[in-house]
Amino acid sequence: MTKSILIKRGTLVTMAENDSALQGDVLIRDGRIVEIGERINAEADETIEAHGCAVLPGFVQTHIHLCQTLFRGAADDLSLIDWLKKRVWPMEAAHTPESIRVSAQLGIAELIKGGTTCALTMETVRYTEEVLRVVKESGFRATVGKCMMDKGDEVPSELQEETRASIDESMALIEKWSGEANGRIRCCFAPRFAISCTRELLTEVAELAKQRGVMIHTHASENKKECEIVESESGQRNIAYLNSLGVSGSHVVLAHCIHLDTEEMELLAQTKTNVAHCPSSNLKLGSGLARVAEMLVRKIPVSLGADGAACNNRLDMFTEMRSAALLQKLAHGPEMLPAKRVLQMATIDGARALGLESEIASIEVGKRADMIVVDLERLHSSPAPDVISALVYSAQPSDVRTTIIDGQVVMRGGQLTLMNEATVLADANREAARLRERAMM
Repeated sequence: MTKSILIKRGTLVTMAENDSALQGDVLIRDGRIVEIGERINAEADETIEAHGCAVLPGFVQTHIHLCQTLFRGAADDLSLIDWLKKRVWPMEAAHTPESIRVSAQLGIAELIKGGTTCALTMETVRYTEEVLRVVKESGFRATVGKCMMDKGDEVPSELQEETRASIDESMALIEKWSGEANGRIRCCFAPRFAISCTRELLTEVAELAKQRGVMIHTHASENKKECEIVESESGQRNIAYLNSLGVSGSHVVLAHCIHLDTEEMELLAQTKTNVAHCPSSNLKLGSGLARVAEMLVRKIPVSLGADGAACNNRLDMFTEMRSAALLQKLAHGPEMLPAKRVLQMATIDGARALGLESEIASIEVGKRADMIVVDLERLHSSPAPDVISALVYSAQPSDVRTTIIDGQVVMRGGQLTLMNEATVLADANREAARLRERAMM
C-alpha cells in the first residue's frame, strides 16, 4: 500500500464547514489527510496531477443492495410489491454464495469507478458474509446488514426466517465483522420493512441497536400499497408504527419515505431519524415524489442512495444528485435544492447519517482520505465556471479518474487497482445467467 500521496493543482471542493473551493494540493500520509495548501513541497510515494480536475470527498450512498446487482434488467416495469414477489424475491432465493459474491464485486466495482467510496447496503437473508469478504478485498468502505425477514405472504421458503435465528445471525455478523479492515467495515441491523418483520423482531432489534451502538437500516413508506398493508396490520401509519417500536433516531436510516403525512414528518424531525432519498428508484418503480424540500425545511436529515441495480438500473451518484435537484425544482420552483446543497447530501450528509462525519466526507486535515479526482475538461462539462454546478449537473461516472479510500488508490487513471474489471464482468455474466435459470426467469 502506498504510504503517501500528493494530489497537485486540483480544484479542491472541501465540503468542510468553511465551505472553501480553492486551487491547491492535498498531502495524504498513512491513510489520512495531513496537509492542504496552495503549493505543497513534500516528497510522496505517489503524485497525482489534478490540473483541470475537481478534487472532492468520495460520495457516500446511504441505500444500496449489492446482492441485487446481478438482477440488473431482470425486474423492469413493475410496481414495488409485484417487483418483489414476481422478480426480486425469487432471484434472491436463487442466490448461491458464489452468485452473491460476484454480485457484490460487480456492484462495488461500479461504485468505485463512479466515485462512491462508502455505502450503506442491505443484503439478502443468506450469505451476507460473502459480501463482507468482497468489501474487505476490494478496499471499499461499507456498513453492511443482513436482510431480516420473519414474516410475509408469498415469500420463498429460502427467505423465510425464524425470529430468534434472524436476530442471532445478525448479531454474530456484527460481533465478527464490525471494525474489520482498519474500520472500513461495519455491520448493522437490516430488517427489510414492516411488512416482512414481526413486531417482536423489530422491538428486539430496536433495543439491541441502542444497547450496542449499532445502526438500523430499513425501508419505509416507499409505496402506497405497502403503507396500506402496514396500517391495516398495525392500526398505525408506517413511520408512527416503527417509532412506537423504537425504530427511530439518529442511528436509523429509513429508505424512501415518500408517502408521509404531517405527523410522520414531525416524528422524523423530532427523532432526528435519517431519510435515504433514492430519486431514480422512486421514478422507475413509479413510487412517487418524496417531499425532500419540506424535509430539509423541517431539518430532517436527508442523504442519497441509488438503491439497487434491480430498480435503478445503475449505481451512479451523479445521476442521483442531478435527479434529486431536478425533481424538487419541478415540484417547488427552480431555486429549490441548489447544486451545493445536493452535493452536501451526496457527501457529508451521507457520512453524518452513518455516524462517520468526523472521519470522512470532507477534505480536512486529520480526516481519513476517501477522495476522488473528477476530470471537468470534457465536452459535456466544459466550460465549468462553477465547479459545483459542473459536478452536479454535467459530470458523469466516466469522468472520475482516481478514487482513493482510506489512503489507498483503488482506481488509477480509470483502472481498478484491486479488482480485475474483465474478470468481474465475465463472472457476473456467467453467474447472472445461472441465477436466472435457477429462479426460472
